Amino acid sequence: MRIGVISDTHNHLGNVARIVELLNRAGVERVVHTGDITQAKTLEVLARLAAPLFGVYGNNDLERAELESTAARIGMSLVAPPLSLDWAGRRVLVVHDPLDLPGLQDGEPAVALHGHTHRLTLERPAGGLVFNPGECAGHMPGRNAVGVVSLENLEIELLYF
Repeated sequence: MRIGVISDTHNHLGNVARIVELLNRAGVERVVHTGDITQAKTLEVLARLAAPLFGVYGNNDLERAELESTAARIGMSLVAPPLSLDWAGRRVLVVHDPLDLPGLQDGEPAVALHGHTHRLTLERPAGGLVFNPGECAGHMPGRNAVGVVSLENLEIELLYF
């Protein structure tokens, strides 16, 4: 299973539209947003994803009632962190702030996803994976990226735009 990973979109709608194009073209089966969506109109753009979206709130998601109602209306799963998912025989833990990640021991969880820092994180502690795609919707064309994670082999592909 290949999953798309995005973070810190901060309501940059043009970039979010580009993210949707990239992940749809990549053929991911699910998409994870690690927080800081900011406004519900971002979810409206993310509704164009061909794969279902799962995510957590970030520290800048202050309009939670509106985000929650929009997510429910368009069939997205959006919760307060942490979010624990069991996909393709692996446990995937999703938080916004990396300080909320537990110490990873013996590869459990197999995959830990976070955002918040706007910096690429790609670590492999204890046989697991800690990943943040970095700047997903900033103002630096060519430096923005989303990630594709293969849950079979924990390989990462970064899609820059």
